[in-house]
Amino acid sequence: MTLRWPRLLTPKHLSEIIREQKNPLQALRLFKEAENKYPNYRHNGPVYGTMINLLGSCGRITEMKEVIAKMKLDSCEVKDEVFAGVIRTYARAGLLEEAVALFKNLPHFNCVNWTESFNTLLELFLKESKLDVAHRLFLENSHGWEVKHRLGSLNLLMDALCRHNRSDLALHIFQEMNSQCCSPNRESYKILMKGLCQNRMLNEATHLLYSTFWKISQKGSGEDVTIYRILLNALCDNGQAKEAIEILGKILRKGLKAPNRCHRLLDNYTGCSPSEDIERVKGLINEALIKGSIPGLACYSAIAIDLYAEGQILEANQVFIEMQLKGFKPSHKMYQAKVAALCEAGRTEEAEDVIDQMLAMNIVPTVKIYNAVIRGLCDHGKSISAAKYLEKMAKQVGCVANEDTFDMLIQGLCREFKFIEASSVMEMMVAGSFRPSAERFDSLISGLCWTGRQYEGVMWLEEMVSRGEVPDVSLWHSLVSSNISIKCLDMSVRSLQF
Repeated sequence: MTLRWPRLLTPKHLSEIIREQKNPLQALRLFKEAENKYPNYRHNGPVYGTMINLLGSCGRITEMKEVIAKMKLDSCEVKDEVFAGVIRTYARAGLLEEAVALFKNLPHFNCVNWTESFNTLLELFLKESKLDVAHRLFLENSHGWEVKHRLGSLNLLMDALCRHNRSDLALHIFQEMNSQCCSPNRESYKILMKGLCQNRMLNEATHLLYSTFWKISQKGSGEDVTIYRILLNALCDNGQAKEAIEILGKILRKGLKAPNRCHRLLDNYTGCSPSEDIERVKGLINEALIKGSIPGLACYSAIAIDLYAEGQILEANQVFIEMQLKGFKPSHKMYQAKVAALCEAGRTEEAEDVIDQMLAMNIVPTVKIYNAVIRGLCDHGKSISAAKYLEKMAKQVGCVANEDTFDMLIQGLCREFKFIEASSVMEMMVAGSFRPSAERFDSLISGLCWTGRQYEGVMWLEEMVSRGEVPDVSLWHSLVSSNISIKCLDMSVRSLQF
Protein backbone atom coordinates (compact mmCIF):
# COMPACT_ATOMS: atom_id res chain seq x y z
CA MET A 1 0.00 0.00 0.00
CA THR A 2 1.43 3.36 -1.10
CA LEU A 3 1.59 6.04 1.58
CA ARG A 4 -0.02 9.37 0.79
CA TRP A 5 2.36 11.94 2.19
CA PRO A 6 0.91 15.17 3.68
CA ARG A 7 1.72 18.60 2.29
CA LEU A 8 3.49 19.51 5.53
CA LEU A 9 5.22 16.84 7.59
CA THR A 10 5.82 17.25 11.31
CA PRO A 11 7.86 14.92 13.57
CA LYS A 12 4.70 14.00 15.49
CA HIS A 13 2.93 13.00 12.26
CA LEU A 14 5.90 10.88 11.14
CA SER A 15 5.97 9.11 14.52
CA GLU A 16 2.32 8.14 14.02
CA ILE A 17 3.06 6.89 10.49
CA ILE A 18 5.94 4.75 11.81
CA ARG A 19 3.77 3.19 14.52
CA GLU A 20 1.09 2.27 11.98
CA GLN A 21 3.47 0.17 9.86
CA LYS A 22 3.25 -3.61 10.24
CA ASN A 23 6.73 -4.19 8.83
CA PRO A 24 9.60 -2.46 10.69
CA LEU A 25 11.67 -2.41 7.49
CA GLN A 26 8.87 -0.55 5.70
CA ALA A 27 8.76 1.90 8.63
CA LEU A 28 12.54 2.39 8.33
CA ARG A 29 12.21 3.07 4.60
CA LEU A 30 9.61 5.79 5.29
CA PHE A 31 11.83 7.18 8.05
CA LYS A 32 14.69 7.61 5.57
CA GLU A 33 12.46 8.86 2.77
CA ALA A 34 10.92 11.66 4.85
CA GLU A 35 13.99 13.91 4.83
CA ASN A 36 14.42 13.45 1.08
CA LYS A 37 10.80 14.44 0.37
CA TYR A 38 10.82 17.43 2.70
CA PRO A 39 14.10 19.42 2.50
CA ASN A 40 13.17 21.60 5.48
CA TYR A 41 12.18 18.68 7.69
CA ARG A 42 14.52 17.25 10.34
CA HIS A 43 14.01 14.28 12.64
CA ASN A 44 13.83 15.12 16.34
CA GLY A 45 14.41 13.02 19.45
CA PRO A 46 10.87 11.54 19.75
CA VAL A 47 10.93 10.39 16.09
CA TYR A 48 14.29 8.69 16.59
CA GLY A 49 12.97 7.14 19.79
CA THR A 50 9.90 5.76 18.02
CA MET A 51 11.98 4.26 15.21
CA ILE A 52 14.56 2.78 17.58
CA ASN A 53 11.91 1.28 19.87
CA LEU A 54 10.12 -0.33 16.92
CA LEU A 55 13.30 -1.88 15.50
CA GLY A 56 14.44 -3.01 18.93
CA SER A 57 11.12 -4.67 19.78
CA CYS A 58 11.28 -6.61 16.48
CA GLY A 59 14.88 -7.73 17.06
CA ARG A 60 16.27 -5.71 14.14
CA ILE A 61 19.59 -4.97 15.84
CA THR A 62 21.58 -4.04 12.73
CA GLU A 63 18.99 -1.56 11.51
CA MET A 64 18.63 -0.16 15.03
CA LYS A 65 22.37 0.51 15.20
CA GLU A 66 22.14 2.32 11.87
CA VAL A 67 19.45 4.68 13.21
CA ILE A 68 21.41 5.26 16.44
CA ALA A 69 24.49 6.24 14.41
CA LYS A 70 22.42 8.74 12.41
CA MET A 71 20.92 10.13 15.60
CA LYS A 72 24.42 10.71 16.93
CA LEU A 73 25.40 12.66 13.81
CA ASP A 74 22.24 14.80 13.93
CA SER A 75 22.98 15.67 17.58
CA CYS A 76 19.29 16.16 18.42
CA GLU A 77 18.22 16.03 22.07
CA VAL A 78 17.25 12.51 23.12
CA LYS A 79 15.65 11.32 26.35
CA ASP A 80 17.46 8.88 28.59
CA GLU A 81 14.63 6.32 28.33
CA VAL A 82 15.52 5.71 24.66
CA PHE A 83 19.04 4.56 25.57
CA ALA A 84 17.71 2.52 28.49
CA GLY A 85 15.41 0.71 26.04
CA VAL A 86 18.32 0.04 23.67
CA ILE A 87 20.39 -1.37 26.53
CA ARG A 88 17.54 -3.75 27.41
CA THR A 89 17.26 -4.76 23.74
CA TYR A 90 20.96 -5.60 23.62
CA ALA A 91 20.61 -7.61 26.83
CA ARG A 92 17.70 -9.66 25.42
CA ALA A 93 19.83 -10.42 22.36
CA GLY A 94 22.77 -11.50 24.55
CA LEU A 95 24.85 -8.48 23.49
CA LEU A 96 25.80 -7.07 26.87
CA GLU A 97 29.13 -5.82 25.53
CA GLU A 98 27.26 -3.71 22.98
CA ALA A 99 25.18 -2.25 25.83
CA VAL A 100 28.37 -1.28 27.70
CA ALA A 101 29.85 0.27 24.55
CA LEU A 102 26.69 2.34 24.03
CA PHE A 103 26.73 3.58 27.60
CA LYS A 104 30.39 4.60 27.35
CA ASN A 105 29.55 6.43 24.12
CA LEU A 106 26.72 8.49 25.69
CA PRO A 107 28.91 11.64 26.06
CA HIS A 108 28.83 11.90 22.27
CA PHE A 109 25.02 12.10 22.21
CA ASN A 110 22.87 15.07 23.13
CA CYS A 111 21.56 13.51 26.34
CA VAL A 112 22.07 15.33 29.64
CA ASN A 113 20.58 12.77 32.03
CA TRP A 114 21.89 9.19 32.12
CA THR A 115 20.25 8.04 35.35
CA GLU A 116 17.86 5.47 33.84
CA SER A 117 20.47 4.09 31.44
CA PHE A 118 22.98 3.79 34.28
CA ASN A 119 20.53 1.98 36.57
CA THR A 120 19.38 -0.30 33.74
CA LEU A 121 22.93 -1.39 32.92
CA LEU A 122 23.78 -1.78 36.60
CA GLU A 123 20.72 -3.95 37.15
CA LEU A 124 21.63 -6.17 34.19
CA PHE A 125 25.11 -6.83 35.61
CA LEU A 126 23.65 -7.59 39.02
CA LYS A 127 21.13 -10.05 37.55
CA GLU A 128 24.04 -11.80 35.83
CA SER A 129 25.78 -11.96 39.25
CA LYS A 130 28.65 -9.86 37.89
CA LEU A 131 29.11 -7.99 41.15
CA ASP A 132 32.69 -6.89 40.47
CA VAL A 133 31.74 -5.39 37.09
CA ALA A 134 28.71 -3.67 38.63
CA HIS A 135 30.86 -2.26 41.43
CA ARG A 136 33.39 -0.90 38.94
CA LEU A 137 30.59 0.61 36.84
CA PHE A 138 29.20 2.35 39.90
CA LEU A 139 32.58 3.76 40.98
CA GLU A 140 33.38 5.08 37.50
CA ASN A 141 30.03 6.66 36.68
CA SER A 142 27.94 7.41 39.77
CA HIS A 143 29.63 10.71 40.68
CA GLY A 144 29.17 12.53 37.37
CA TRP A 145 26.57 15.23 36.89
CA GLU A 146 24.80 13.05 34.29
CA VAL A 147 23.58 10.62 37.00
CA LYS A 148 21.13 12.80 38.87
CA HIS A 149 20.06 10.40 41.64
CA ARG A 150 22.18 7.68 43.24
CA LEU A 151 19.62 6.29 45.69
CA GLY A 152 18.13 3.88 43.13
CA SER A 153 21.51 2.46 42.18
CA LEU A 154 22.55 2.08 45.83
CA ASN A 155 19.32 0.19 46.52
CA LEU A 156 20.07 -2.10 43.57
CA LEU A 157 23.56 -2.84 44.95
CA MET A 158 22.21 -3.57 48.43
CA ASP A 159 19.53 -5.86 47.05
CA ALA A 160 22.07 -7.84 45.00
CA LEU A 161 24.42 -8.21 47.96
CA CYS A 162 21.59 -9.39 50.19
CA ARG A 163 20.54 -11.97 47.59
CA HIS A 164 24.13 -13.25 47.63
CA ASN A 165 24.11 -13.52 51.44
CA ARG A 166 26.45 -10.53 51.88
CA SER A 167 24.18 -8.41 54.03
CA ASP A 168 27.26 -7.21 55.92
CA LEU A 169 28.44 -5.39 52.79
CA ALA A 170 24.93 -4.11 52.14
CA LEU A 171 24.90 -2.68 55.67
CA HIS A 172 28.18 -0.93 54.95
CA ILE A 173 26.65 0.69 51.83
CA PHE A 174 23.65 1.76 53.89
CA GLN A 175 25.88 3.41 56.48
CA GLU A 176 27.77 5.27 53.75
CA MET A 177 24.65 6.70 52.11
CA ASN A 178 24.95 10.04 53.87
CA SER A 179 28.46 10.50 52.50
CA GLN A 180 26.97 9.86 49.04
CA CYS A 181 24.52 12.73 49.63
CA CYS A 182 21.66 10.24 49.74
CA SER A 183 18.96 9.74 52.33
CA PRO A 184 17.70 6.14 52.68
CA ASN A 185 14.05 5.68 51.78
CA ARG A 186 11.55 3.06 52.89
CA GLU A 187 12.72 0.69 50.15
CA SER A 188 16.32 0.95 51.42
CA TYR A 189 15.26 -0.08 54.92
CA LYS A 190 13.08 -2.91 53.62
CA ILE A 191 15.82 -4.38 51.41
CA LEU A 192 18.41 -4.29 54.17
CA MET A 193 16.04 -5.55 56.88
CA LYS A 194 15.10 -8.56 54.77
CA GLY A 195 18.74 -9.33 54.00
CA LEU A 196 19.91 -9.05 57.61
CA CYS A 197 17.10 -11.29 58.85
CA GLN A 198 17.77 -13.92 56.17
CA ASN A 199 21.42 -13.99 57.24
CA ARG A 200 20.37 -14.23 60.92
CA MET A 201 22.07 -10.92 61.72
CA LEU A 202 19.23 -10.13 64.10
CA ASN A 203 21.15 -7.74 66.39
CA GLU A 204 22.05 -5.55 63.44
CA ALA A 205 18.47 -5.80 62.17
CA THR A 206 17.17 -4.65 65.56
CA HIS A 207 19.44 -1.60 65.53
CA LEU A 208 18.28 -0.85 61.99
CA LEU A 209 14.67 -0.96 63.12
CA TYR A 210 15.33 1.49 65.95
CA SER A 211 16.89 3.90 63.44
CA THR A 212 13.64 3.93 61.47
CA PHE A 213 11.82 5.46 64.42
CA TRP A 214 13.42 8.88 63.91
CA LYS A 215 14.20 8.73 60.19
CA ILE A 216 11.14 7.49 58.28
CA SER A 217 8.59 6.95 61.04
CA GLN A 218 8.46 10.38 62.66
CA LYS A 219 4.82 10.66 61.61
CA GLY A 220 3.92 7.07 62.30
CA SER A 221 3.48 6.02 58.67
CA GLY A 222 1.33 2.92 58.34
CA GLU A 223 3.46 1.58 55.48
CA ASP A 224 6.38 1.09 57.89
CA VAL A 225 4.67 -2.00 59.28
CA THR A 226 6.12 -4.01 56.39
CA ILE A 227 9.61 -3.31 57.77
CA TYR A 228 8.62 -4.10 61.33
CA ARG A 229 6.97 -7.39 60.35
CA ILE A 230 10.17 -8.68 58.73
CA LEU A 231 12.14 -8.43 61.97
CA LEU A 232 9.35 -9.58 64.30
CA ASN A 233 8.65 -12.66 62.16
CA ALA A 234 12.38 -13.47 61.94
CA LEU A 235 12.69 -13.31 65.73
CA CYS A 236 9.70 -15.64 66.13
CA ASP A 237 11.16 -18.11 63.62
CA ASN A 238 14.43 -18.00 65.58
CA GLY A 239 12.66 -18.94 68.81
CA GLN A 240 12.86 -15.41 70.24
CA ALA A 241 9.15 -14.70 70.61
CA LYS A 242 9.71 -12.92 73.95
CA GLU A 243 12.20 -10.50 72.38
CA ALA A 244 9.80 -9.94 69.48
CA ILE A 245 7.04 -8.93 71.92
CA GLU A 246 9.38 -6.52 73.73
CA ILE A 247 10.35 -4.88 70.44
CA LEU A 248 6.67 -4.74 69.46
CA GLY A 249 6.03 -2.59 72.52
CA LYS A 250 8.71 -0.12 71.41
CA ILE A 251 7.28 -0.10 67.89
CA LEU A 252 3.83 0.83 69.20
CA ARG A 253 5.23 3.62 71.39
CA LYS A 254 8.02 5.12 69.28
CA GLY A 255 7.54 3.87 65.72
CA LEU A 256 3.81 3.99 65.11
CA LYS A 257 3.13 6.63 67.77
CA ALA A 258 0.18 4.54 68.88
CA PRO A 259 -2.18 5.96 71.54
CA ASN A 260 -1.86 4.62 75.09
CA ARG A 261 -5.00 2.49 74.78
CA CYS A 262 -3.27 0.43 72.09
CA HIS A 263 -0.47 -0.53 74.46
CA ARG A 264 -2.98 -2.72 76.27
CA LEU A 265 -2.80 -5.01 73.27
CA LEU A 266 0.49 -6.24 74.69
CA ASP A 267 -1.46 -7.88 77.50
CA ASN A 268 -2.49 -10.52 74.98
CA TYR A 269 1.12 -11.71 74.85
CA THR A 270 1.81 -12.05 78.56
CA GLY A 271 0.44 -15.56 78.46
CA CYS A 272 2.45 -16.61 75.43
CA SER A 273 5.01 -19.28 76.19
CA PRO A 274 8.12 -19.96 74.09
CA SER A 275 6.66 -23.29 73.01
CA GLU A 276 3.39 -21.73 71.81
CA ASP A 277 2.45 -22.01 68.16
CA ILE A 278 4.66 -19.54 66.30
CA GLU A 279 2.04 -18.85 63.65
CA ARG A 280 -0.46 -17.83 66.32
CA VAL A 281 2.07 -15.39 67.79
CA LYS A 282 2.71 -13.95 64.35
CA GLY A 283 -1.02 -13.50 63.86
CA LEU A 284 -1.30 -11.62 67.16
CA ILE A 285 1.65 -9.41 66.13
CA ASN A 286 -0.05 -8.59 62.83
CA GLU A 287 -3.21 -7.67 64.72
CA ALA A 288 -1.28 -5.39 67.07
CA LEU A 289 0.49 -3.64 64.19
CA ILE A 290 -2.81 -2.98 62.44
CA LYS A 291 -4.64 -1.72 65.50
CA GLY A 292 -1.65 0.21 66.80
CA SER A 293 -0.99 2.18 63.65
CA ILE A 294 -2.96 5.14 62.40
CA PRO A 295 -6.07 3.58 60.82
CA GLY A 296 -5.75 3.96 57.08
CA LEU A 297 -5.61 2.24 53.75
CA ALA A 298 -1.78 2.33 53.67
CA CYS A 299 -1.37 0.09 56.71
CA TYR A 300 -4.05 -2.42 55.74
CA SER A 301 -2.80 -2.57 52.17
CA ALA A 302 0.85 -3.04 53.15
CA ILE A 303 0.13 -5.95 55.51
CA ALA A 304 -2.40 -7.66 53.21
CA ILE A 305 -0.09 -7.49 50.18
CA ASP A 306 2.80 -8.86 52.26
CA LEU A 307 0.68 -11.75 53.54
CA TYR A 308 -0.57 -12.63 50.07
CA ALA A 309 3.02 -12.57 48.76
CA GLU A 310 3.99 -14.99 51.55
CA GLY A 311 1.13 -17.33 50.63
CA GLN A 312 -0.76 -16.70 53.89
CA ILE A 313 -4.09 -16.33 52.15
CA LEU A 314 -6.31 -16.96 55.17
CA GLU A 315 -4.58 -14.30 57.30
CA ALA A 316 -4.59 -11.82 54.40
CA ASN A 317 -8.30 -12.41 53.84
CA GLN A 318 -8.94 -11.54 57.49
CA VAL A 319 -7.14 -8.22 57.01
CA PHE A 320 -9.20 -7.72 53.86
CA ILE A 321 -12.47 -8.23 55.75
CA GLU A 322 -11.44 -6.12 58.74
CA MET A 323 -10.52 -3.09 56.63
CA GLN A 324 -13.88 -3.29 54.84
CA LEU A 325 -15.66 -3.37 58.20
CA LYS A 326 -13.72 -0.24 59.17
CA GLY A 327 -15.02 1.51 56.07
CA PHE A 328 -11.90 1.28 53.88
CA LYS A 329 -12.12 0.08 50.29
CA PRO A 330 -9.39 -2.37 49.20
CA SER A 331 -7.10 -0.99 46.51
CA HIS A 332 -6.63 -2.56 43.09
CA LYS A 333 -3.12 -3.59 44.16
CA MET A 334 -4.65 -5.62 46.99
CA TYR A 335 -7.04 -7.37 44.62
CA GLN A 336 -4.17 -8.08 42.25
CA ALA A 337 -2.08 -9.55 45.08
CA LYS A 338 -5.06 -11.67 46.20
CA VAL A 339 -5.68 -13.05 42.73
CA ALA A 340 -1.98 -13.80 42.19
CA ALA A 341 -1.75 -15.64 45.54
CA LEU A 342 -4.85 -17.74 44.81
CA CYS A 343 -3.55 -18.68 41.36
CA GLU A 344 -0.13 -19.52 42.78
CA ALA A 345 -1.84 -21.88 45.23
CA GLY A 346 -3.80 -23.51 42.40
CA ARG A 347 -7.11 -22.05 43.59
CA THR A 348 -8.02 -20.59 40.21
CA GLU A 349 -11.79 -20.88 40.72
CA GLU A 350 -11.54 -18.66 43.78
CA ALA A 351 -9.44 -16.20 41.77
CA GLU A 352 -12.23 -16.04 39.19
CA ASP A 353 -14.72 -15.44 42.01
CA VAL A 354 -12.72 -12.37 43.03
CA ILE A 355 -13.38 -10.83 39.60
CA ASP A 356 -17.11 -11.56 39.94
CA GLN A 357 -17.17 -10.05 43.44
CA MET A 358 -15.47 -6.88 42.21
CA LEU A 359 -17.98 -6.46 39.40
CA ALA A 360 -20.88 -7.11 41.81
CA MET A 361 -19.59 -4.26 44.00
CA ASN A 362 -19.20 -1.95 40.97
CA ILE A 363 -15.41 -2.09 41.23
CA VAL A 364 -13.83 -2.15 37.78
CA PRO A 365 -10.97 -4.69 37.55
CA THR A 366 -7.83 -3.38 35.89
CA VAL A 367 -5.95 -5.05 33.04
CA LYS A 368 -3.31 -6.19 35.54
CA ILE A 369 -5.94 -8.00 37.62
CA TYR A 370 -7.40 -9.69 34.55
CA ASN A 371 -3.89 -10.64 33.41
CA ALA A 372 -3.14 -12.18 36.82
CA VAL A 373 -6.22 -14.42 36.50
CA ILE A 374 -5.44 -15.28 32.86
CA ARG A 375 -1.84 -16.16 33.75
CA GLY A 376 -2.99 -18.41 36.59
CA LEU A 377 -5.55 -20.20 34.42
CA CYS A 378 -3.04 -20.72 31.60
CA ASP A 379 -0.40 -22.02 34.00
CA HIS A 380 -2.88 -24.59 35.33
CA GLY A 381 -4.06 -25.85 31.94
CA LYS A 382 -7.29 -23.85 31.74
CA SER A 383 -6.53 -21.64 28.77
CA ILE A 384 -10.03 -22.02 27.26
CA SER A 385 -11.51 -20.54 30.44
CA ALA A 386 -8.88 -17.80 30.34
CA ALA A 387 -9.77 -16.88 26.76
CA LYS A 388 -13.33 -16.07 27.82
CA TYR A 389 -12.03 -13.05 29.71
CA LEU A 390 -11.21 -11.33 26.43
CA GLU A 391 -14.93 -10.93 25.82
CA LYS A 392 -15.49 -9.59 29.35
CA MET A 393 -12.68 -7.09 28.95
CA ALA A 394 -14.03 -5.94 25.59
CA LYS A 395 -17.41 -5.16 27.18
CA GLN A 396 -15.86 -3.25 30.07
CA VAL A 397 -15.36 0.47 29.57
CA GLY A 398 -11.79 1.65 30.11
CA CYS A 399 -10.25 -1.84 30.17
CA VAL A 400 -8.50 -3.00 27.00
CA ALA A 401 -6.50 -6.20 26.67
CA ASN A 402 -2.80 -5.43 26.17
CA GLU A 403 0.02 -7.28 24.46
CA ASP A 404 0.77 -9.40 27.54
CA THR A 405 -2.85 -10.57 27.64
CA PHE A 406 -2.78 -11.92 24.09
CA ASP A 407 0.75 -13.31 24.45
CA MET A 408 -0.16 -15.35 27.55
CA LEU A 409 -3.32 -16.71 25.93
CA ILE A 410 -1.63 -17.76 22.69
CA GLN A 411 1.19 -19.43 24.60
CA GLY A 412 -1.23 -21.24 26.91
CA LEU A 413 -3.56 -22.38 24.11
CA CYS A 414 -0.68 -23.68 21.98
CA ARG A 415 0.73 -25.49 25.01
CA GLU A 416 -2.63 -27.29 25.35
CA PHE A 417 -2.80 -27.99 21.58
CA LYS A 418 -5.80 -25.65 21.17
CA PHE A 419 -4.45 -24.22 17.93
CA ILE A 420 -7.78 -23.19 16.39
CA GLU A 421 -8.61 -21.10 19.46
CA ALA A 422 -5.06 -19.72 19.48
CA SER A 423 -5.53 -18.66 15.86
CA SER A 424 -8.68 -16.73 16.82
CA VAL A 425 -6.83 -14.96 19.63
CA MET A 426 -3.99 -14.14 17.22
CA GLU A 427 -6.52 -12.54 14.86
CA MET A 428 -7.76 -10.32 17.71
CA MET A 429 -4.19 -9.44 18.63
CA VAL A 430 -3.29 -8.40 15.09
CA ALA A 431 -6.56 -6.48 14.73
CA GLY A 432 -5.64 -4.56 17.88
CA SER A 433 -2.36 -3.40 16.26
CA PHE A 434 -0.22 -5.51 18.61
CA ARG A 435 2.90 -7.30 17.42
CA PRO A 436 3.04 -11.07 18.04
CA SER A 437 6.56 -12.34 18.59
CA ALA A 438 8.27 -14.67 16.12
CA GLU A 439 8.11 -17.40 18.75
CA ARG A 440 4.31 -17.16 18.94
CA PHE A 441 4.01 -17.22 15.16
CA ASP A 442 6.26 -20.31 14.98
CA SER A 443 4.27 -22.19 17.64
CA LEU A 444 0.90 -21.41 16.05
CA ILE A 445 1.91 -22.17 12.46
CA SER A 446 3.60 -25.46 13.43
CA GLY A 447 0.54 -26.48 15.45
CA LEU A 448 -1.91 -25.67 12.67
CA CYS A 449 0.13 -27.72 10.19
CA TRP A 450 0.37 -30.58 12.68
CA THR A 451 -3.44 -30.65 13.02
CA GLY A 452 -3.96 -30.67 9.25
CA ARG A 453 -4.89 -26.99 8.87
CA GLN A 454 -2.06 -26.18 6.47
CA TYR A 455 -3.94 -23.44 4.65
CA GLU A 456 -4.36 -21.40 7.85
CA GLY A 457 -0.74 -22.08 8.67
CA VAL A 458 0.40 -20.59 5.36
CA MET A 459 -1.86 -17.57 5.88
CA TRP A 460 -0.18 -16.87 9.21
CA LEU A 461 3.22 -17.48 7.62
CA GLU A 462 2.48 -14.75 5.09
CA GLU A 463 1.35 -12.43 7.90
CA MET A 464 4.54 -13.21 9.78
CA VAL A 465 6.72 -12.48 6.75
CA SER A 466 4.81 -9.28 5.97
CA ARG A 467 5.79 -8.04 9.43
CA GLY A 468 9.46 -8.55 8.74
CA GLU A 469 9.75 -11.58 11.04
CA VAL A 470 12.08 -14.41 9.98
CA PRO A 471 10.59 -17.89 10.54
CA ASP A 472 12.65 -20.43 12.46
CA VAL A 473 14.28 -23.25 10.48
CA SER A 474 12.16 -25.83 12.31
CA LEU A 475 9.04 -24.10 11.03
CA TRP A 476 10.04 -24.73 7.41
CA HIS A 477 10.52 -28.41 8.25
CA SER A 478 7.01 -28.50 9.72
CA LEU A 479 5.58 -26.91 6.58
CA VAL A 480 7.38 -29.33 4.26
CA SER A 481 6.48 -32.41 6.31
CA SER A 482 2.80 -31.41 6.27
CA ASN A 483 2.71 -31.73 2.45
CA ILE A 484 2.09 -28.06 1.71
CA SER A 485 2.28 -27.37 -1.99
CA ILE A 486 5.54 -26.05 -3.38
CA LYS A 487 3.62 -23.14 -4.89
CA CYS A 488 2.45 -21.92 -1.46
CA LEU A 489 5.96 -22.19 -0.02
CA ASP A 490 7.43 -20.42 -3.02
CA MET A 491 5.03 -17.49 -2.50
CA SER A 492 6.06 -17.22 1.14
CA VAL A 493 9.76 -17.37 0.29
CA ARG A 494 9.34 -14.63 -2.31
CA SER A 495 7.62 -12.48 0.30
CA LEU A 496 10.49 -13.04 2.69
CA GLN A 497 13.05 -12.07 0.07
CA PHE A 498 11.09 -8.90 -0.66
